[in-house]
Amino acid sequence: MSFIKVDENSHFPIQNLPYGIFSTPDEPRHRIGVAIGVQVLDLNAVKHLFDGPVLSKQHHVFEQSTLNAFMALGWEAWTEARSWLQKILSDKEPTLRDNSELRKRVFIPQASAIMHLPSEIGDYTDFYSSWQHATNVGMMFRGKENALMPNWLHLPVGYHGRASSVVISGTPITRPVGQMCPNDSKSPLVAASKRLDIELEMAFFVGPGNKLGAPIPIGEAHKHIFGMVLMNDWSARDIQKWEYVPLGPFLGKSFGTTISPWVVTMEALMPFALPNPIQDPKPLPYLCDDQPYTFDINLFVAIKGEGMSKPGNICRSNFKHMYWTMKQQLTHHTVNGCNLRPGDLLASGTISGPEPENFGSMLELSWNGTKSIDLGHGQSRTFLQDGDEVIITGYCQGKGHRIGFGECSGKILPARII
Repeated sequence: MSFIKVDENSHFPIQNLPYGIFSTPDEPRHRIGVAIGVQVLDLNAVKHLFDGPVLSKQHHVFEQSTLNAFMALGWEAWTEARSWLQKILSDKEPTLRDNSELRKRVFIPQASAIMHLPSEIGDYTDFYSSWQHATNVGMMFRGKENALMPNWLHLPVGYHGRASSVVISGTPITRPVGQMCPNDSKSPLVAASKRLDIELEMAFFVGPGNKLGAPIPIGEAHKHIFGMVLMNDWSARDIQKWEYVPLGPFLGKSFGTTISPWVVTMEALMPFALPNPIQDPKPLPYLCDDQPYTFDINLFVAIKGEGMSKPGNICRSNFKHMYWTMKQQLTHHTVNGCNLRPGDLLASGTISGPEPENFGSMLELSWNGTKSIDLGHGQSRTFLQDGDEVIITGYCQGKGHRIGFGECSGKILPARII
């Protein structure tokens, strides 16, 4: 238990303690914080209290405006920091509990905090690791017999995304303009996307990473996965459909990717690890791993259209439906010698489960625009309209507490036609 009062439905009990970057209206400097209940603990203000064998010599990482330097320290530093934070926030530890003046300096209400990107993201990779999603999309465009491409069951398919347009939750997204070829006509045109979609995803931040030419074996992969966030990897389906052959997504994806601000550490998530999915055919040896690294994370998507008093839920899914694990993604990413760096972002791809309510995109929920998605309040959608706000939430349910991720949201603004 913490001396900070935490509601049982809070996403941020002492069992969680996620990291984020925040500022306040009276102090615009970006700094590292930890969420506890409805408070933020300013780590720069308490860095002198870190007295463990690793962090006592690394106080400078808590003075930074991003988490990159802390991520780079690796597993021992992360474990030591979490243990120290749980001790200092415990109801049995007097250091902060009994020092009212210190508490006033180091705790900030979350309601007063302005959140920023957790790291300087050098590179962003988006995978395609949900069997159900890949199958659904394949059936729509290639038929049931050719739903999955021949390579899909042998490797975690992915592509290199645009890191500069990754934004923090709450940032508006402008409807993209691009080239498309509607109704299979022979003449393309440039216009605002009419098939603007969501993609329910999660992503993880890379820790120390590897040197160029030195792959990370799967047995060491967990040491390079710092923690996870929620993600909405917005997608313009009509732009993407015209452009993606032969090199894959480009303008249909690069206009915006939204992530939640709090990075939940893998140590906080390990109590919710599940056995990995059975993979048939068995992957090549470099991708084989018996240690559970699939996670029971409940995920929800809602849309609040203009004029709606509250959001309407459209999707309820779970991260456990993923076919390829994060360790497999990271190991495959580096098997060719590609170097990952601290703060790089690797995403899951759209998360869909076996039932229609588990589908993580409007493309699937509307089955390529042939069905209406009911939002309630007399509103329905096939794809997003201007003014729609998309809200993704997620948490692991423990005994009397939740390990949550907060909120990942964004509102659609009208296109800017050139």
